[in-house]
Amino acid sequence: MVFYTCRSPSLADELNSFYGRFESNLSSASLPISASGSSSQSSDNHLITVSEDETIRELTSKLSRCESQAVLEPVAGGRRKEPGKNTMGDVSRGPTDTLAQLGQTLATLKQRLENLEQYSRNNGSVQANSLKDLLQNKIDDMEKQVLSRVNTLEESKPGQKNDTDQLNRVESTLTSLHQRINDLEKGSKSSRPLDKYQITFPLRTNYMYAKVKKSLPEMYAFSFCLWIKSNASPGVGTPFSYAVPGQANELVLIEWGNNPMEILINDKVAKLPFVINDGKWHHICITWTTRDGVWEAFQDGVLRGTGENLAPYHPIKPNGVLVLGQEQDTLGGGFDATQAFVGELANFNIWDRKLTAGEIYNLATCNNRAQAGNVLSWSESNIDVFGGATKWTFEPCRQLN
Repeated sequence: MVFYTCRSPSLADELNSFYGRFESNLSSASLPISASGSSSQSSDNHLITVSEDETIRELTSKLSRCESQAVLEPVAGGRRKEPGKNTMGDVSRGPTDTLAQLGQTLATLKQRLENLEQYSRNNGSVQANSLKDLLQNKIDDMEKQVLSRVNTLEESKPGQKNDTDQLNRVESTLTSLHQRINDLEKGSKSSRPLDKYQITFPLRTNYMYAKVKKSLPEMYAFSFCLWIKSNASPGVGTPFSYAVPGQANELVLIEWGNNPMEILINDKVAKLPFVINDGKWHHICITWTTRDGVWEAFQDGVLRGTGENLAPYHPIKPNGVLVLGQEQDTLGGGFDATQAFVGELANFNIWDRKLTAGEIYNLATCNNRAQAGNVLSWSESNIDVFGGATKWTFEPCRQLN
């Protein structure tokens, strides 16, 4: 049995070149670099210190080791995988797909390291409260560079399989890299308002998700609104799902395959008139009441559709699990990679009442009269991320498209 590891010589060369440039920019041995280029002891300057420099050296070394692994490594003791599944439990993918996915992840990490360098070099002109403000400005460019970088990866031969242990080691390394870079990117996180962030899901997997720390109460009416950005095809996946004991599809928003986006309540379905997979930010809201199951769907502040008889007289049950980025087949789990969300989410709020059209318009236009959800408000303290999903700075209506 053979295993294809991640390899991209050009990417490794760029990383080495990047580190050489970055090292030469650190003119002070232990003090932050001020905007004028001289040393400064002010803890308010959100700059890269020597300790962070050492961390970047370590990250670069790990990336180089990952990419320098042999292209083909004989592996003993391989076991047969479940038909139709790969080693992560996802739907079957060929070696080329697995290699490309690892390449995408490595390219993403490289871009984030380059952002750290750029911040250090240009801190005198960058007006940002945190390192993540700079990272956010390069999201769109990163997506294009990732696709370009995948093309440089060596094509794998058909008919050969991945080895579970080897793949797990690579994934473990990537997870560690994500965490260490996240630590670097935090910078002055305390200076950023808790609601000024987005969650990014760069890959379609069955392990990347975010989880709301608290459950929902019983609700006889609700409204939920969020900012969403994706160009995934076919289908953007599952922006969120809420499962309760005995019902995995208590409340779900999903666009799967070539189907239109749908909302599920108690496993009952309504098709939504949304078109959002154009790679641009969109604001969407849905309102619903148990009385006759009446619902309304708004996109970018405009009413796009209405309906009724959607789970009428069935209140949303409490004590469930609310997950972003994955559809749940069991309470808090049972994720399927084919239904995973790919893209970015922000400002997900839930109310236990029907919002008016005016309130929704205020939210979509970032009017200062817009109010946060009284059931769930978008705050970093309310949501944890797992499996490589990341939080970046985001301000709606200022960073759109």
